[in-house]
Amino acid sequence: MILAVDMGNSNIVVGGLDDQSTYFEERITTDDRKTSLEYAIMLKNILEIHKVKRSDIEGSIISSVVPPLNAPLSSAVKKITGKRPFLVGSGMKTGLNIKMDNPKAVGGDRIVAAVAAIAKYEGPIIIIDMGTATTMDVVDKAGSYIGGVILPGVKVSLNSLVSNTAQLPRINLDVPKRTIGKNTIECMRNGIMYGNAAMLDGLIDRMEAELGEPATLVATGGMSRFITPLCTHKIIYDADLLLRGLLILYRQNMTE
Repeated sequence: MILAVDMGNSNIVVGGLDDQSTYFEERITTDDRKTSLEYAIMLKNILEIHKVKRSDIEGSIISSVVPPLNAPLSSAVKKITGKRPFLVGSGMKTGLNIKMDNPKAVGGDRIVAAVAAIAKYEGPIIIIDMGTATTMDVVDKAGSYIGGVILPGVKVSLNSLVSNTAQLPRINLDVPKRTIGKNTIECMRNGIMYGNAAMLDGLIDRMEAELGEPATLVATGGMSRFITPLCTHKIIYDADLLLRGLLILYRQNMTE
């Protein structure tokens, strides 16, 4: 198997997978105060919990949106696996035609998601990733990455609302029972949950209008499984999208 690591702003997803299966997937907190050794200990513990030996891992790959942690995390992975990991970036072979003003500026996580989506779904594709930020990326029918949007994430929006108001409490993001809230907590929850769902629906409509045809809609990321069921569009939830994309990129670059 390979060790695939997707480093986001809030969490680092660590997975072990091969072409047949995903054997484990865990999350640890992204923390730029942690040293390479501390991350190595966390990775070692994850592998031990899942009874994965060092010899079971043929190689590794990292996608990151936190550049200051690239070196410490890469070093940590090498300590545990004995091999330096691939790092998704401008020097990597992706096979993806990126039609952007500056292709090198496109985030690694967005490239990974697009590569995975193209391999599994029919284009055009709109890929929704709901983490610290919410991103929507578009792949056209020819398989080219043509752009997208970046928005504040669900929890970022909620934290901003609570932090900048005097009387609004912190709340849990449970699934609303109705749209019209009957108390402050319901009103906040409904606004965040249905508001984000309506935002996705509206942007999908506009993107499909620009594409000139319906798109395959795919969602991943921690909040997607809560928000997308509230949308009016049929959206496929694919929890392992980024890990599969990392496996594809690992295989492509191993053969170069």
